[in-house]
Amino acid sequence: MKNRDMEWLLREKFGGVKSEAFYTACKEMALGKPLAYLIGWSPFLDCKIWLDSEPLIPRPETEFWAEKAIQAMRTKNLVSPRVLDLCAGSGCIGVAVAKSFPTAGVDFSEIDARHIPTIKKNLRENGLNEENSIIAHTNLFKNLPHRYDFVFSNPPYIDESLERADESVTENEPYVALFGGVDGMEVISQIIEQAPNYLNPNGELWLEHEPEQTTAIYAIGRAHGFAVTTHNDQYGVERYSILVLQ
Repeated sequence: MKNRDMEWLLREKFGGVKSEAFYTACKEMALGKPLAYLIGWSPFLDCKIWLDSEPLIPRPETEFWAEKAIQAMRTKNLVSPRVLDLCAGSGCIGVAVAKSFPTAGVDFSEIDARHIPTIKKNLRENGLNEENSIIAHTNLFKNLPHRYDFVFSNPPYIDESLERADESVTENEPYVALFGGVDGMEVISQIIEQAPNYLNPNGELWLEHEPEQTTAIYAIGRAHGFAVTTHNDQYGVERYSILVLQ
């Protein structure tokens, strides 16, 4: 447990007061509970993302490509783009997009019903009107009524057999948001296969993934009518692919 984490916890959660509750939280953190859950929220771009239902904690890698996605949206000059945050979790990606594009229609798809109130809270707490969004408890694209200009997704993609995830992550963050089945590719494959039915012409699908999955994503994407490019994150790791419908 790092001193700066304790200082951040003390300041953000307990107002600088070293109470009994603070020391209890420190013990939980020492046992592996993530700092973000103890504080209750996490920063993401210019948003404050609440984690009431303990969804996947937003990562810097996701923040990196989400910022790139917002920049790409600006180059399209669409008046009212339609955007989907797929496998939304906390809704951090969609909330950041909605805050950057007040005229956009931003929808959220999430399979775990516990996270739906968290998404709604994150819209409200960041000054956004949830009535402008569809916040769907659903499996991927099922029953969504729109076609989209952009679909952004940080799906479950970890290959459990690699044993790559830290113990604190696997013991505390939601399994369904982390692990993507065989080779970590089961959900990613479904997304790529279904996406053409939900994208507008020249629509874009942005996917976060592991570097080992790049080749498979390229092959599946090309087979379903996409041009595919893969990009590095801020650490020089192949982390996300942009699939553009042809």
